[in-house]
Amino acid sequence: MEVKAVAKNTGVTAFKVRLMLDMVRGKKVTEALTMLRFTPSPTARIVAKVIKSAAANAENGFQLSSTDLKIIRIFADEAPVLKRFRPRSRGRVSPILKRSSHITVIVAEQES
Repeated sequence: MEVKAVAKNTGVTAFKVRLMLDMVRGKKVTEALTMLRFTPSPTARIVAKVIKSAAANAENGFQLSSTDLKIIRIFADEAPVLKRFRPRSRGRVSPILKRSSHITVIVAEQES
C-alpha cells in the first residue's frame, strides 16, 4: 500500500529541492531522515518534514510500521511564480522571479 504526503508552495526552487531528493530517493525512511539531519542545507529541513508527514500518514491512517517504510517515489514540481520588479536606471525595470515548488513523497511498506 502506498501512502502520500505533499508540501505545496514551499519557498524553495524546484532545482534546489531536487538536489536533496536525489540523495534520499529509494532509501528507508529512517535512513533518509538521518541523512537529511546532517545535511547543511535549509532545504533538507523542508524535505525531512514532508518525509515525516508521509510516515505519520502511513502509521496513523493505515497502521503500517514506520521502521519498515521505504521511499518509493519522491519528486518536486514547479509551483506558481511570484513576479516582482526591481527599479533600474533611466526609469526601467528588471523582473525578479520568486520561484517555489510542490514536494510529493510516496512511501510504501518494504517486503522483508
